[in-house]
Amino acid sequence: MGTKSAWNWITLWASLMFVVILGFSRLSYGMFLPGIQREIGGSYGQLGILGTVNFVGYLIGTLCLSPILSRFPDRKPIINRITCLLLGLTMIGSASSQHFIQLGLWRFAIGLLSAIATVLVLSIAMDAVRPAERGAASGLIWLGGSAGILVTGLFAPFTIDPSRLEGWRYAWAGMGAFGVIAAVGFEYAARRREPAAEPSGAEADSKDHERMNVYRLLLHPKKLLFLIGSYFFFGWGYIIYFTYLIPYLVSKGIPSLDAGLVWSGIGAAGLFNGWIGGKAIDRWPSGYTLAAGLTLGTIGVFGVTTGSMIGTAAGAITIGLVSFITPPLMTTALLRRHVPHHANAACLSLATACFASGQIIGPIVGGAAVGRYGLQFGVASSAIFMAIAALLAGIYGHGQRREHRQRFQQSQTSQTRQ
Repeated sequence: MGTKSAWNWITLWASLMFVVILGFSRLSYGMFLPGIQREIGGSYGQLGILGTVNFVGYLIGTLCLSPILSRFPDRKPIINRITCLLLGLTMIGSASSQHFIQLGLWRFAIGLLSAIATVLVLSIAMDAVRPAERGAASGLIWLGGSAGILVTGLFAPFTIDPSRLEGWRYAWAGMGAFGVIAAVGFEYAARRREPAAEPSGAEADSKDHERMNVYRLLLHPKKLLFLIGSYFFFGWGYIIYFTYLIPYLVSKGIPSLDAGLVWSGIGAAGLFNGWIGGKAIDRWPSGYTLAAGLTLGTIGVFGVTTGSMIGTAAGAITIGLVSFITPPLMTTALLRRHVPHHANAACLSLATACFASGQIIGPIVGGAAVGRYGLQFGVASSAIFMAIAALLAGIYGHGQRREHRQRFQQSQTSQTRQ
């Protein structure tokens, strides 16, 4: 059957899996935080630590995946099948949490499983797509996360309103059930596809490439170090914003429906972001493209400093439109272009581990800022790290341009000699 266009059943079901992997399992926590606090208790700083626990699990999952794939290179579909199914079930289980520690254990398990599912679902889906359309396919898959945020925002009257004390439980259970259905659908779509032929041409791996050290590739300043650094600081910055935005709005007395609409606005804008970002990285596969989205996202964060609902909402929509889905999908697409085929899953896993490390630090730093200076300052502090991510992406783009010029000059010199 070979490779397909970006729009096919595998990428569609992969996008539905990302509704669960990103929108439901990870980012819904920030949306449900006020309801969780009312029923379970604890300060926002303490509950923010559970966000850190989630990403500790996420980091461990990414670090474990690479040796697992090395040990069982032909078992990727089986590992993915089990992981996606367990992710849905653990979300259902987390809805039964009665105290802080119990919820923390569930959040840890969800983080671990979502990390493995992120890498494997992307890897399996990208293997089915033509190389020239992988940016668009990545955009389609990642926009599932935006759809998940949109849906959780619509749940706001049932999860934030004080009169519905257990609303967040029913929402999480429903999300978990959807996750089980999506896992079954993705498995069915993936099984219908015959194994694609080995990549050829620019993607063919020589024996020398097979011996390449993945760590040297990712951490070399002239290779991918600045791209990975940008991904790290993006994870640090965006998770602060998504963890404390809704608590900030609730603290200002914003009605639950309005707060939910702001959250849904991020998701709705992100639906366009996935398509635009995927097309952009296919046409301009450069760190500059990534830096542009991150810069606009940094500006969007400053919407909370206006102290107005309109300014905050406009900033949130800006983030959803240009820098929520864009960094992960563009990083995924750039890695796919510049990493040997056989090493893609391992490189994506390690890049995701750096992303997860940023997300571990983010809630701790954000929680400290909230405790010392208040929720508004805590949310706004995410702009610092988004700006650093934009700078590093720009440096990576500059390195790409310099390398391209060197290759062009070498080519011209070679033609002149001939």
